[in-house]
Amino acid sequence: MKTCPKCESPYGYAMHEELYVCPECAHEWNPQQEEISDTPKILDSNGNELQDGDTVIVIKDLPVKGAPKPVKAGTKVKNIRLNHFSDHNIDCKIDDFGAMALKSEFVRKG
Repeated sequence: MKTCPKCESPYGYAMHEELYVCPECAHEWNPQQEEISDTPKILDSNGNELQDGDTVIVIKDLPVKGAPKPVKAGTKVKNIRLNHFSDHNIDCKIDDFGAMALKSEFVRKG
């Protein structure tokens, strides 16, 4: 038995020589091939892949609606969360600004 890469069910079983099937979600996969992800990768301004929990640095001043000052270039943002469903694809908390969403093109991995 193999763990399903889609739903992580531990009940995946061999159907053919190299093909496995999950009885819970009906996902079929070949464990010898690299799994292709359904969600696109989120990249920073330098092309590095971002992941949940990363620390990033803002690369240019970003104006914030309703705030008297922008988020300054060089601001370090810790423990980001990725949001694949919006063009502002990073959810985070920034000191003195609170919770906000950023575009990955305006940060670099720190």
